[in-house]
Amino acid sequence: MKAVTWHGKRDVRVDEVPDPRIEEPTDAIVRITSTGICGSDLHLYEVLGPFMGEGDILGHEPMGIVEEAGPGVPNLRAGDRVVVPFNISCGHCYMCDHGLQSQCETTQVTEKGKGGALFGYTKLYGQVPGGQAEYLRVPQAQYGPVKVPDGPSDERFLYLSDVVPTAWQAVDYAQVPAEGSVVVFGLGPIGQMCCRIARHRGAGKVIGVDLVPERLALAARYGVTTVDARAEKDVPGAIRDLTDGRGADSVIDAVGMEAHGAPLGKLAHQMVGLLPDRVAAPLMEKGGVDRLAVLHQAIDTVRRGGTISLSGVYGGMLDPLPMMELFDKQIQLRMGQANVRHWIDDVLPLVSDESDPLGVEDLATHKLPLDKAPEAYRMFQQKQDGAIKILLQPSV
Repeated sequence: MKAVTWHGKRDVRVDEVPDPRIEEPTDAIVRITSTGICGSDLHLYEVLGPFMGEGDILGHEPMGIVEEAGPGVPNLRAGDRVVVPFNISCGHCYMCDHGLQSQCETTQVTEKGKGGALFGYTKLYGQVPGGQAEYLRVPQAQYGPVKVPDGPSDERFLYLSDVVPTAWQAVDYAQVPAEGSVVVFGLGPIGQMCCRIARHRGAGKVIGVDLVPERLALAARYGVTTVDARAEKDVPGAIRDLTDGRGADSVIDAVGMEAHGAPLGKLAHQMVGLLPDRVAAPLMEKGGVDRLAVLHQAIDTVRRGGTISLSGVYGGMLDPLPMMELFDKQIQLRMGQANVRHWIDDVLPLVSDESDPLGVEDLATHKLPLDKAPEAYRMFQQKQDGAIKILLQPSV
């Protein structure tokens, strides 16, 4: 089969690799019909190479048709249409029972000290082959895959794999008061969906911050008050002006480790990228290598007693945080990988609604065949051609 594989920094290719097969009774094989490129994939493309292996199959936002299910998967049969959550969880351990599927004790990568395994995402999270491929082996298929109806387009359901549950959790963790204010830093796919979900859940004022014109324009179409970080020298000050001088009730950081405007962090990324993997990996895992510009702005922006929700990925162990300010402002901070299956009952009815209240059919800017993955990654990373969300379609 064809699959998108990692070969080094900014080097992804479409290779012929062996077809996946059933290896455990709880496996299923899914023929992929659509798969997304996530902002987190760009971390692998640009920064996290020391944790990758040559030929690793990328991707964690897939959906498709079940081709085969193992004997331990009584809930699926060939022909079922499914979305596959990006975290691999069993559904019956202590963590899954407590709604923390991203920490699943059955799939935890204990040798690396990490939570549950993820599709297509580094040695730290199990090095499980990902979904940017023609076929995908799905472990724990007795629980993970979400069956969806035939008929509507893939776009209606694809984002159940990551984007919608991740944004839903980010908004939930932000604890936006009824008719309160929330700021979303970063208007990529997750940030766009955070804005829409916050409005859907009753936020009175939703403010989006970015520096890419196309992203700002898309958010504005959905009733978001936008702040252009290129034009505004004092973003926190501008937000205080929009929130009675107090700051926002809640702030969502949907950017993470590769924020613009953080030259020291960027230098750290570049320096680590020059080191051999055996040296770079422990440095990245134990050092302070994140670009924290947005997180510092979030701390400056949120009102006293407010809440910051982190959905953007951070990777450094020793990143300097302004603990005095966090303590003095009595800020609540919540974060973590989305527990996808925990939120499915909340979000599946919304993406199934023909009125499309979250605008899931108005998020992808590009749909390309799998063979075009290298160009798609380059376009997305360089923010070319108005790229906000790119879908790959193996069957095209």
